[in-house]
Amino acid sequence: MIKVVEIKQREGGNTTHYNACDFSFSAGDYVIVESDRGLDYGEVLSGEEVILDKAIPQKALRKIIRIATSGDIEKIDRNRKTAKEAIKTCNKKIVERKLNMKLIDAELSFDCSKIIFYFSAEERVDFRDLVKDLAKIFKARIELKQVGVRDEAKMFGGFGQCGRELCCVRFLKDFEPVTIKMAKDQNLPLNPTKISGVCGRLMCCLSYEHKCYKESAKGLPKISQRVKTKDGPGKIVDVNYLKRIAVAELEDGRHVKIDYNK
Repeated sequence: MIKVVEIKQREGGNTTHYNACDFSFSAGDYVIVESDRGLDYGEVLSGEEVILDKAIPQKALRKIIRIATSGDIEKIDRNRKTAKEAIKTCNKKIVERKLNMKLIDAELSFDCSKIIFYFSAEERVDFRDLVKDLAKIFKARIELKQVGVRDEAKMFGGFGQCGRELCCVRFLKDFEPVTIKMAKDQNLPLNPTKISGVCGRLMCCLSYEHKCYKESAKGLPKISQRVKTKDGPGKIVDVNYLKRIAVAELEDGRHVKIDYNK
């Protein structure tokens, strides 16, 4: 058995399980962890959990060095301020080199040995000279990562049509494929403004609610299906999958409800 904890490395980093060792954590704590390039920081997303050894090979688990001290937190804050200045510098270089790219964010590793710049672009961008410019200015390893519109929305944050914070910001670890068929299966209006998120793509919630709707649709008629009702034959014009109630239009134009809970 291994005691692990889920940690999000930096603000825009990956979510990974780390070996909790003998530490005790609470969600929201900051910790100093091992990374590919030395020390880095991360935010604890959950309390410790015990898993079987075979679930995650112990050799694959990175270690948590320590819970972040007040000095560490101050350094993280300084790094964030430095990152904001780095964004301004990088934007100037992008303009100078006339690169067709949109800079989104920047992050410094805890030890300041690496700066990651996140950008979006419609086409492939040759940024090799830009990397050289930035490396000379900051005397650090420079990494440029191209992200999609969904990643961009996750970084900026915001609120969805439901009025809550975006799912990608609150809890989604990975972006699952979302298709227009999912919207059709949930009997939603195929209006882009109704089924698209702030990123302009189909809302992520269509994906993780799809299975529930598929289960609820079992035994229910489909739209335009001919059915027999107690008032005569009709055609299904609406289906409420969650309430398991369908509406049929009779030959005389009347609408009747059919309860499939009985």
